Amino acid sequence: MLNKWMKKTVSVSKKNNENSATFNSCIEKTKQKLQDNFGDTSDLFIEEIQIGKQNGLLCCLTSMTDRQKINGAILTPLTDANLHNEQILDESTWEEYCKEFFSAAKHELIQYEHEVIDDILNGNALIFVDKLAKVLSIEVQKIEKRAIEEPSTQTIVRGPKEGFVEDVETNVSLIRKKIKNRHLRFESHTIGSETATKVYLAYVDGVTNQEILTEIRHRLDKLDIHALFDSGNLEELLEDKTFTPFPMLYNTERPDIIAAHLLAGKFALFIDGTPFVLSAPTTFSDFVSMSEDYYLPFLMGSFIRLIRYFAFLIALLLPSLYVAVITYHHEMIPTPLLISIISQREGIPFPAVIEALIMEITFEILREAGIRMPRAVGGTISIVGGLVIGQAAVEAGIVSNIMVIVVALTAISSFVAPIYTFAIATRLLRFAFVISAAIFGLYGVFLGMIFLVAHLASLRSFSVPYLAPIAPFSLQDHGDIFIRLPSWAMKKRPSFLRTENPNKQPNSKSPSPPKKEEGGTDS
Repeated sequence: MLNKWMKKTVSVSKKNNENSATFNSCIEKTKQKLQDNFGDTSDLFIEEIQIGKQNGLLCCLTSMTDRQKINGAILTPLTDANLHNEQILDESTWEEYCKEFFSAAKHELIQYEHEVIDDILNGNALIFVDKLAKVLSIEVQKIEKRAIEEPSTQTIVRGPKEGFVEDVETNVSLIRKKIKNRHLRFESHTIGSETATKVYLAYVDGVTNQEILTEIRHRLDKLDIHALFDSGNLEELLEDKTFTPFPMLYNTERPDIIAAHLLAGKFALFIDGTPFVLSAPTTFSDFVSMSEDYYLPFLMGSFIRLIRYFAFLIALLLPSLYVAVITYHHEMIPTPLLISIISQREGIPFPAVIEALIMEITFEILREAGIRMPRAVGGTISIVGGLVIGQAAVEAGIVSNIMVIVVALTAISSFVAPIYTFAIATRLLRFAFVISAAIFGLYGVFLGMIFLVAHLASLRSFSVPYLAPIAPFSLQDHGDIFIRLPSWAMKKRPSFLRTENPNKQPNSKSPSPPKKEEGGTDS
């Protein structure tokens, strides 16, 4: 036990020593140390300069810095400073010197080696002064970012057309623009030992459940990975249950959706370098609803949402139901339709299950090809390819006309899902249902549904049941699940989120025409 304690103490001591190491105040040794740290890289710029009466050193990575900013924030102030020809004797004089001549740009004084390395890698320019330990770090990053455009996913007819971009600061500003609330918080985290990716945890203080916030902070802090490039990497590391096809965190490019989730009591994760933002806790119903549901009158929004639920069932079950009925339950088909199907299947060499799998796999290949092809021809490949191959397969006697109709309707229904990862889960489960139907008929389909519902009921997203508010049942929250009540009727936040403040708009009332004054007369 003593040996373990001593080893732990030595380990912590070494780590603290590494973090507290400083650069040598001698310019020549500092220059050599910088070259040793960064090696033989062509974009490392190290130049000796004059600062007043003392020698100095300017260091930066040219690939990460903006030349115009360097001219305006460093070279011009240096020229003015050298005219005064002052001598910097100690640290306090150096601090006053920086405030006087380098106030045009954001800057700070640092002294530890890890701070120096991190700032250079982040695109800052550093000024070292001979015989002084503190180093001036000036922000001169080269900022190149994509313009705000309409999201390529989750397109809507009515509603905001702006979408997130790869720059995390821009994404944060988009949320700030929508939620003008002093309680909106953004906590910064750095993840990835090699990439040092900036991640912001966003929430509304006083609304989001503190236990959920404690849990997400704990999960972020214990991450020990070498690289983080996209929200998908982070999603896989944070989800409660790995072995499930269903997404455990919601991902979107739309600022309006994230703003609504934050106000509802959820948290969001903004990752630098990706336009996809994560939010949680999430439930099954989140992946069937869309922001456009709230921009349309509630009757229209409810109708469209019900269409999505119906499309989900078609995309999941239609091929398996066809295989089960054709293989085992002919008596369930009306006689005229049965005769038509038999005539179409005459000469087909494969059983219904093989026929279904051939067409399903073909459509999946076409769908993937359409996504990977250039946009100008991608959609054409998916549609025309499906029509041509389907017609050719029918004429060749490989599949029947009715199978082409079933698979085409299934493929179209799967496109209705607003979230791509949720649509993939539906497509994956469809194959399992087809195989189950081929073995057990309709009993296999019903057995598959029982297993699916049981699996969904077992899932949790940051301790929130995935099927909430259906299981466990909550009548209060059913006003925004299968249908949407009018906006004025949704006065409370979802109870399953256990928010600190359950009231959303407690005083909202139904709109009504103005009442006539008593005793008044019409003019």
